[in-house]
Amino acid sequence: MAGFEDYAADTREIELEIERKGLALGVDWTDDVQVRALARKALDHSASDIRLAESGPVDHRLMAKVDLFGLAALMLRTMEESAGVGIESHGGPAWKAFARALWAEVQTRKPQ
Repeated sequence: MAGFEDYAADTREIELEIERKGLALGVDWTDDVQVRALARKALDHSASDIRLAESGPVDHRLMAKVDLFGLAALMLRTMEESAGVGIESHGGPAWKAFARALWAEVQTRKPQ
């Protein structure tokens, strides 16, 4: 139900996980080119990536990447839902860098 969510706590939890996955993947959140490429991959990943991460030998980097892509969706949804009730949700440097890159990538995909 709208109005009962703790968007600040959700944002902190999501960002902490984004930072952890970024650390596992060696992401430099200040490198705009690297973060933009990651955002592009996050928007393009498919169900086959998830099946690949869940089957066969454990690939920790692939699992971290799939988790990060899911966190991107949670991050965008949290921002959208909180904005719908008049609350601006945003985290720290990793959150902001990833959100900027995702937004820029989405904008390039909109039909002109």
